[in-house]
Amino acid sequence: MKAGIHPDYVVSHVKCSCGNQFTTRSTVAELNVELCSECHPFYTGKQKLVDSGGRIEKFERRYGKRSRAKAAASETTSSE
Repeated sequence: MKAGIHPDYVVSHVKCSCGNQFTTRSTVAELNVELCSECHPFYTGKQKLVDSGGRIEKFERRYGKRSRAKAAASETTSSE
């Protein structure tokens, strides 16, 4: 590594908008963040799970019709 081109790696104080504070190491001495592990919905258990069945139906509606339409069009042209 070349000397003098890399930033200093210092102890950093992190402050969240929820009031949580902790220390870590970073190239910035102070960080202000909006979400942390104390208030993020994924870590607090308040996150809603997305129904994957709805995703599959949406995919079938969007792309399934095209593949069926193409297959039907190719059958009609091959039979002529």
